[in-house]
Amino acid sequence: MSHVRSHIAVIGVPIISHVLPALGIVRELVARGHRVTCANDLAVADRITATGAELVPCASTLPVADDAWPADPVAAMNLFLDDAVQALPRLRAVYDEDPADLYLYDIGAYAARALAEAQGRPLMQLSPSFVAWDGYEEEVGAHLRRLPGATAYRERFARWLAGCGATTLGVDAFSGPPARSLALIPRAMQPSAEKVDTARTAFVGPCADADPGTWTRPEGAGTVLLVSLGSAYTHRPEFYRRCIAAYGNRPGLHVVLQIGRHTDPRELGDIPPNVEVHSWVPQRAVLDQADAFVTHAGMGGCGDGLRAGVPMIAVPQGAEQFMNADRLVELGVARRLDTPDATAESLWAALNDVLDDPEPARRSARLRTEALSEGGTPRAVRLIEEMLEPVGGA
Repeated sequence: MSHVRSHIAVIGVPIISHVLPALGIVRELVARGHRVTCANDLAVADRITATGAELVPCASTLPVADDAWPADPVAAMNLFLDDAVQALPRLRAVYDEDPADLYLYDIGAYAARALAEAQGRPLMQLSPSFVAWDGYEEEVGAHLRRLPGATAYRERFARWLAGCGATTLGVDAFSGPPARSLALIPRAMQPSAEKVDTARTAFVGPCADADPGTWTRPEGAGTVLLVSLGSAYTHRPEFYRRCIAAYGNRPGLHVVLQIGRHTDPRELGDIPPNVEVHSWVPQRAVLDQADAFVTHAGMGGCGDGLRAGVPMIAVPQGAEQFMNADRLVELGVARRLDTPDATAESLWAALNDVLDDPEPARRSARLRTEALSEGGTPRAVRLIEEMLEPVGGA
């Protein structure tokens, strides 16, 4: 079946862990002749334009520049609602004059769903994290609704929905998956996966850009360890110092330490010769040659770790990372250390534990095979094109 070449809008938020999982999809859609516009903040412009897509600048109010995310979940939810309220008029200014044939949108881009529903256009959610399951509201949502400030947040969300042109007016229904969604994560990372409606949600695995970057494993390195807390909650100089104390000056061990752009390397003290420090590394390229991974257990890190088949040490920092860390432990591929417990001694012991025990490596290899079989970018693009009008109406 062939498809018309269509205008596909990809609307997201400038959180790098939300942008990277979909870049492979964007690049492939462009390569297949579709006109792809990507509405997002200028902070991620280079990532988007490198795929060949057309950038639609849409400034975001999310605190990505200074990494000032609140610990309070309701405060974080209010930030995303604030961003949606200010983004919708900006999106309408562009897409009311040039509507897309299909809208693909990030889970945090509420304005995109409102826009598509107001225009009566098809839409598909791209989720870089786990999706709701049958029973989610009782198991998770009910807890969130009892938090201080949650009632006021929900009332404000409902008022915005009533006036923004959306046709899905229930707060829970609107913030959940639409009729079609793609989960850009390994199915193994989905809580209660057996309770997810697969008629609505397809697990395709990470669809990161085709080019993973380059990194060269040092000659003679016996064991390579990547340490990374991802792109948020990264100003953790004390934790990095503990990692250096744990892993520095260990014969045969080479450490790649990513510290993010908010930590000054001078905060780390003396750097041993077996530790290389970077503000950002090509994570997939490093993991393809690594033997173990100390991760914050963000979903992007979990997905990359599973696809590389490396045992992990999970040190969650915020948001859903605590659930992800528990899931990695449940899968048998990781040890969990909470930050207060992540001393130099416990970090060293955890690394020896996951490397000396053959079971994490065995399970990691099996889960790698499963993750790679989920289809990735080719399957995602096929499912997207099935939502477009086929040539001849067939």
